[in-house]
Parts: sequence; C-alpha cells; structure tokens
Amino acid sequence: MKQPSILLLPAVVVAVLGSTPVFAQNANPPPGNPPPPQKRAVRHQGPMTPSAPVGTQGFGLPLAGLTRAELAAFNAGLEEFVSEETPESGLGPVFNNVSCVSCHSAPSPGGSSDIFVTRFGRMVNGQFDPLASLGGSLLQQFAIDPAVREVVPPAANVVAHRESTPLFGMGLLEAIPDATLRQSAARPKPDGVRGRAAEVDDVATGQKRIGRLGWKAQQATLLAFAGDAYLNEMGITSRLFPHENAPNGNADLLARFDHVADPEDQVDPLTGKGDIDLAADFMRLIAPPPALPLSPSARQGEALFQQVGCAVCHTPALVTGPSPVRALNQQPVWLYSDLLLHDMGSLGDGIAQGAAGVAEMRTPPLWGLRASAPYLHDGRAANADQAIAEHDGEARVARDRYLRLTPSQRRQLADFLNSL
Repeated sequence: MKQPSILLLPAVVVAVLGSTPVFAQNANPPPGNPPPPQKRAVRHQGPMTPSAPVGTQGFGLPLAGLTRAELAAFNAGLEEFVSEETPESGLGPVFNNVSCVSCHSAPSPGGSSDIFVTRFGRMVNGQFDPLASLGGSLLQQFAIDPAVREVVPPAANVVAHRESTPLFGMGLLEAIPDATLRQSAARPKPDGVRGRAAEVDDVATGQKRIGRLGWKAQQATLLAFAGDAYLNEMGITSRLFPHENAPNGNADLLARFDHVADPEDQVDPLTGKGDIDLAADFMRLIAPPPALPLSPSARQGEALFQQVGCAVCHTPALVTGPSPVRALNQQPVWLYSDLLLHDMGSLGDGIAQGAAGVAEMRTPPLWGLRASAPYLHDGRAANADQAIAEHDGEARVARDRYLRLTPSQRRQLADFLNSL
C-alpha cells in the first residue's frame, strides 16, 4: 500500500512530509558502482552575480483559471506525485527512487533535485548499443533485495549522468502543436544552427508524434512520460509499459524477486484512471515558473540575449494549439526553447535515445532557471556563465560571441536569465 506524504488545503499543497526516501535492505549503491553525482553547493560568483536576490515564491502552483474539476484533478495528481511506492505496491525489483517527488522536489513538488541518474551503453565503430540485454541504457541503482542490485556492465564504454529536470509548465509544452515544431525545424537559422524535430512513437496514442519532453525529447505526451518514469525509475508496470525491467537483463532474477502481478498500476473503474494518469494530470496542470519583473540591468541583458544569438535555439515563446482545458488553449508559452534536437558536439552525453543521436540534446527551457542550478545535463556548470561557456556544436558561434562580452554585459545577461 502506498504511503501518503502530503497535507493538502483545498487548492494548494501546504506541506510535504517524508520526502527523504528510505531504501529498505539497500541503503548503499551497488559495490564497484559509485552513486550518481549529487548537486554541488552553488555560489554565484564573478560576472554572473545577480544585482538583487532572486526568489522562488510561486513555484508549483496550479495553472490559473482551472475549473473546479481541473483543480481537483491537479490535487489528486499531486497526492499521487508525492506518494511513496513500496514492494507491496510493486516497487522494484530494481528502481531509482520511491516516488516522483523524490527526484522532483526543489523548490517545490514538480521541480528538479540533487538526484542524478546513470545511463550507459557501448559505442563501437560509430554505432551506439544501449546494451538492452544487460539492463541498459538506464541503470537502476537500488533494489528491494541486495541479490538483484544492478551494476554498470563491463561491456559499457559510455557512462553518462543526467540531472532530474523540472516539470513546471509541462502541460503547455505538451499542448504545442507538432506542426509548430516541424515548422521551427524547417526555418533557416544563422550561425550554422540547424535543429530537428524528434519523431517518436508515442505509446499513449499509438501514433508518430514530435517528442518534446526529456533531455533527448524522447517523449511526446505526458502520459507516456509518466508511464516511462513509473517503469524505469520505480519499477511500476502499467498498461502502457507492462513488462518489468530484469535486473541487468537477468530474467531468472526477475522471476525470483518480482512478486506483484503485472501490470501493477491498475485503472480505477470508477475514474478510468491509474496512477500514471493522475501523475500526468498533475504535470499537465502545474503552472510554469513565475517570471520576475525586469530590472534595468535585466532589460539590457534581454537585448544581449538576442544579440549574442541565444534566442536562435532558446526561442522566447511558442503558442499552444486548441485544447479542451481553457488554461492550455492557444496560450503563449514563454519557455525559451525551440524543443528541437541540436548537435551539441562535446556537450552531448554520448547516449542515443529515442530519435536523438549521441551528440544531440533537446534545447532545455530556460524558464525557472534561477531555481534549477547546477546546469547542463550532468550538472557540470555551477552557474549560467559556466554553462554557456560549455556550449559546443551548433551553439559554438553564439558561445564565442558571448565570451567576447564585457564582465558588465555578462552580468546584465545573468540578471535577465535569473528573471525567467
């Protein structure tokens, strides 16, 4: 039975309890396989110091203008989002955490966290092998029993870490039409920038769709995104993903330690929803990060953002299509991303996933950037200045233009980014 871990008032969560996961029988990572890196303590320094403190008030609220029924769906989804799975409810046998909020908690449920996951694979003669038969490409670092702990297999010669991404405003991203992203990809761009739309098979609709969620734009819809996370992060099977992950691909170990019949996430006959539907509702109806008023310095930084060329990929705004949810219907989305895949050269993570090649990454939205340090997929950058300096591939020309700015101009650009 799941353990609830929230206290709700009629529309807004006011406390989150028990957010620290407890890993029964497996408090330590697999021997010989160090845990994914944790976020480092971040201090803004040098030219990136903002001119005024920046806050995180207003993160994690529901979209404005929801109906009573939609607000109820948001709160039911939030309750599911913070609920903890147990072995009795289907957790494992291998997993990365016990709840959605364990990895998406800062500065509120739906945010990022100090949790990283490990991806691995093998590159041979320019071809990437996810080593699926050995449990790849995602390592599940915990288990319900030490006997089924996963390790990065010796055959892997590529290992990458990825930070948990914030989920604020995800319903708006989902509601952007595929045609918009295709048109964006086809539009000529300066500085050698290309960008392409990620064509993926969406398990939720059974259709070819344009991916826009995840570091590799590997998912197109929130229901598929939720189902994938329940399976691969918590070991919870569902109608969309009905087959368990075998520990390092070992079917015999799976048979010995998988004690709950699949699919573990059952649809409630009264509501027509399972846990993955509830979690998708929460992500669909959570508001985007609140922007801060622009100071004079930030206004200068906004102009520099355009002049340097950041906005070529970090497109300030896209528009949603028609939606039965009024709050998502034909709305401007100030995400600062084109949601396309770009060849990032040395900044790629070396993992091929979905439609994305080893060097390709989806342009991450910049809204809420002030609350999601450190930056880049593996957290290598403590601040935005370092993150920009690490850009490569299609972003190289814009990066070099940025590096020629004066310290004062970099500070202005930082002030703008910290207002998003």
